[in-house]
Amino acid sequence: MIKSILIWLFTFLFTVGIAVYQRMTGPTYPVDEEVTLNGKTLDVELPRSHGGPDDAPIEIRVPDRSFKGKIKFKRMGTDDTLRTVSMEYRDGKLVGHLPHQPPAGKLRYEVFLSKNQQQIKVNDESISIRFKGAVPDYILIPHIILMFTAMLFSTRTGIEALIKGKQTLRYTTVTVITLFLGGLILGPLVQLHAFNELWAGWPFGGDLTDNKTLVAFIFWLIAFFRIRKSDKNRWWAVVAAIMLLAVYLIPHSMLGSEYNYESGEIQTGKN
Repeated sequence: MIKSILIWLFTFLFTVGIAVYQRMTGPTYPVDEEVTLNGKTLDVELPRSHGGPDDAPIEIRVPDRSFKGKIKFKRMGTDDTLRTVSMEYRDGKLVGHLPHQPPAGKLRYEVFLSKNQQQIKVNDESISIRFKGAVPDYILIPHIILMFTAMLFSTRTGIEALIKGKQTLRYTTVTVITLFLGGLILGPLVQLHAFNELWAGWPFGGDLTDNKTLVAFIFWLIAFFRIRKSDKNRWWAVVAAIMLLAVYLIPHSMLGSEYNYESGEIQTGKN
């Protein structure tokens, strides 16, 4: 009993760690900057993703209204000249907005702050922000829960196979079901609402998220049939668990969808 509890505790903590790693290393995770202006240190969080029909807000908390700010931006993949928007002081923050773009449309932007004739550039390198449609919570939340559960049971199944436990087939079944529902049913629905595309992976496109989910599912499906045929094939669960772990170690949204402003089409396999 104690051994089982410890294994499940390790599996849960390991899965949480992988989930946090994937979230923090992805190209949509906000960029954190710390800058000093006129003797004041400011913590700045600059977004790299925005969902919904509204303009993307850029907000920076400042000590008082004597701080000024502006944002320079252009559409990615175009020869546009830089445009500038001024930031306004509201309730202790400088607030500016980047104009709404089509789903998968991207802007590159830079933020500048000034006070008493002193000006600094907040981000040394321009930041890209990708726009997407709003995904309903009734789709997004179950998708996240099922994908987390799939990773949890994948890890637990791999351990069960290594220790030659009796629950390998049962855990494999749960892994296959949750990965199928979360990755191949709800995953495309998330993408449909976000980027107007149901499936952008093989053979239609190079979306890395779709492709890596498909590969992981195929490995787990093979493991299920092999283990159901014979318990001696339990090593397939270890292989499938390692494959899914490798998939999760790839940052989320890498090589994702990007709107082409010239053709008006969404391309896949872009950072």
